[in-house]
Amino acid sequence: MRNTITSKRRNNYLFMAMNSPCEVQFDCDDLTLAKELGAVAEAEAARIEEKYSRYKTSSMLSKVNRSNGKPVAVDTEMMALLSYADSCYTLSDGLFDITSGVLRRIWRFDGSDHIPTKEDVTALLPFIGWDKITRDAQSITLKSGMEIDFGGLGKEYAVDRVLLLLAARTDVPILVNFGGDLRVSGPRRDGSPWRVAVESVEEEGRSEVKVAIRGGALTTSGDARRFLFKDGIRYGHILNPFTGWPIREAPRSITIAAPTCLEAGVMSTLAMAKGPDAEQFIKDEALAAWILR
Repeated sequence: MRNTITSKRRNNYLFMAMNSPCEVQFDCDDLTLAKELGAVAEAEAARIEEKYSRYKTSSMLSKVNRSNGKPVAVDTEMMALLSYADSCYTLSDGLFDITSGVLRRIWRFDGSDHIPTKEDVTALLPFIGWDKITRDAQSITLKSGMEIDFGGLGKEYAVDRVLLLLAARTDVPILVNFGGDLRVSGPRRDGSPWRVAVESVEEEGRSEVKVAIRGGALTTSGDARRFLFKDGIRYGHILNPFTGWPIREAPRSITIAAPTCLEAGVMSTLAMAKGPDAEQFIKDEALAAWILR
């Protein structure tokens, strides 16, 4: 799912990172400033991708995943992300688990009907479980065969980092949007909100909901782009780490507003993971949310 921004007056800086279209909007008339700060945003996104991408063999994350049961020293930034993942795991009773990324070996949500066998799913379950990970103040140890995956945190972290870097350099109103995960520095320069269109779950490019945002972040989780379909059943990409199978009876799309992109991303993913109880979870947590079923 992707959120798009509508505006008549903007300087946009566009680039690709983390396999997503990225956009930084500056509500100003200074094109030179927009280009200079846009380059800062692009460089920071590239740094984070280089460090935490599972696809880059040179990344720190890949080094951890190749450790074969040996401890790996990590820096302060990565340790902070691991601590955040630990909190998410605890607060979600294990539903948010960054070791479940190992399931991507058999689940490829490409719109096809290629569903893995029960045997293939069961074979990977012993390699899932954040509680099997050992950490101290400077290192992490994964059991042989296990992996960690920042897919549910990395892009959101990058949005937050970029917004904070840019806001420290200028008072110009800014919106950072990485593949639909977005955060704003505050209202537009005339005091009006940014206008965000949440993509329809039925027709690509058509908006279903329009949201006005003056501060904080928005993220959307859903199955419009990442799914499988077989025998009349649609399988969304949010997986249950306990079973290894997609969550059933979840909404098609959940958009969450929160102070930071990291918070919004975790809560939208967790709300989807609640399946048929998503609405009750959102109500219990008093979340600002937009739900499409």
